[in-house]
Amino acid sequence: MGRKPPWIKVRLPSGERQARYARIKARARELNLHTVCEEAKCPNIGECWGGGTATFMVMGDICTRGCRFCAVNTRRAGAPLDPQEPANVARNIRELELDYVVITSVDRDDLELQGADHYADCIREIKAASPGTLVEVLIPDFQGRTDLLEHIVAADPAVIAHNIETVERLTPTVRDPRAGYRQSLDVLAWLKQRSPEHHTKSSIMVGCGETDAEVHQCMVDLRTAGVSFLTIGQYLQPTARHLKVDSFVHPDRFAAWEHQGRALGFAVVASGPLVRSSYKAGEFYIKQYLQQQPGSGQELTL
Repeated sequence: MGRKPPWIKVRLPSGERQARYARIKARARELNLHTVCEEAKCPNIGECWGGGTATFMVMGDICTRGCRFCAVNTRRAGAPLDPQEPANVARNIRELELDYVVITSVDRDDLELQGADHYADCIREIKAASPGTLVEVLIPDFQGRTDLLEHIVAADPAVIAHNIETVERLTPTVRDPRAGYRQSLDVLAWLKQRSPEHHTKSSIMVGCGETDAEVHQCMVDLRTAGVSFLTIGQYLQPTARHLKVDSFVHPDRFAAWEHQGRALGFAVVASGPLVRSSYKAGEFYIKQYLQQQPGSGQELTL
């Protein structure tokens, strides 16, 4: 695609935010924790870490799937799970006084429970160690197994997210063959039907060759599945061996999708070139919560 357009810019943290960013990075290294912020080369790492929001990747840094957009390493099997990881993650979050955390993971199709029990342990440990921290989980599809999704619901995170990633037509090109568009929708729909009180969330990447009509249809499908929160962001090619960027989408189109999403009934829509599935997650949830309070007068301007 050549040179990136001027709207693909990243603001570096400064002052107190820069210091907080440095503390999170140093402590994560001490505890041997993996963050998706680093593994996925997220452009917003400085802004989010500096603002007290971080995304931790559990169950190792080897994924059993090979999606063409993702920078995480892939193999047929990952390392054995670390039984101390849930406690280590919780301790780190408590020490850093994080306001909002996202727990995500690689896919672990090689494990009997695919890591669903490990997710649940992480949620419970965080809530016990740091009761004031809101916990979002960004989960795999667990091959659509509802018995595994039950582990997540029972642990009671504030938000349960699963990413649709792209429009239906491009799913076979963008995602691993074991990840299906309809399977992801079924997971999101089941979560909402099983536990209506939980907020569900998903994310769409654009710039992969989709049309405006396909993005709109994807939003309709997600709303039909009961999804509350939606993020839409520009796909950026992490390395030369990954899926190439088809186009850099102009900010005006992101603004139009945000307007469409609100009209469809999403409680929160964050749509912009540098928006990622976990970007400013704390602000999303907190503003949504405040808006629900009688007489708050809060406006969702993300």
